[in-house]
Amino acid sequence: MLTVDYDRLGVGPGTSVIDVGCGAGRHSFEAYRRGADVIAFDQSVEDLNDVDAILTAMKEQGEAPASATAEAVKGDALALPYADGSFDCVIASEILEHVPADDAAIAELVRVLKPGGVLAITVPRWLPERVCWLLSDEYHANEGGHIRIYRADELRDKVVSRGMRFTHREHAHSLHAPFWWLKCAVGVDKPNHPAVTAYHKLLVWDMMSRPWLTRQAEAVLNPAIGKSVALYFEKPAAFEKPVA
Repeated sequence: MLTVDYDRLGVGPGTSVIDVGCGAGRHSFEAYRRGADVIAFDQSVEDLNDVDAILTAMKEQGEAPASATAEAVKGDALALPYADGSFDCVIASEILEHVPADDAAIAELVRVLKPGGVLAITVPRWLPERVCWLLSDEYHANEGGHIRIYRADELRDKVVSRGMRFTHREHAHSLHAPFWWLKCAVGVDKPNHPAVTAYHKLLVWDMMSRPWLTRQAEAVLNPAIGKSVALYFEKPAAFEKPVA
């Protein structure tokens, strides 16, 4: 399940990509499949071990072009171990809502992006996320959980203030919003609740089969209740680093 539009980012053979806060690796895998040179970056060794195993399997099974490279790297998003302007594309999907020092994280995302490069940031959308918070404290009040709810314009302005040019906004995963509202209503610690398991089966079927009906339904509903908002930016070719 991808939140980022790779066609919009222009990711393809030879594109250097860092997926910051890669988690289970879904965006790293797609970039690698498209022939990019990928860094899957996260602070979780457990997640990275799984990501590395899948990247290795993709290479062995020929699921990525032979020219593409992929590496799983552990580190801190507040101190990315790369030089200024190292990547053509930077992806940060569903990570900033977890980071207390989000301004510092945004500065790092911008720093390692090449002039002329593209940045994609996704976060939970304000309204669906607010409903989840109202329904359940357990949804967000846990170690490593969500510490803030962004308004898209607020996040956009944070990134633009770093010298970036905003290019596009879109919403995604509207069918997932009611699922999380349901989980929050019955209790996030009750994954085996009949209603939750039934909805989960529906989502898995949708992701695997991608039927026309649900694709159309999601497209119609995304502007209203899309679970995530994706913001896209470009780094100007004549980029000037903001004054701290």
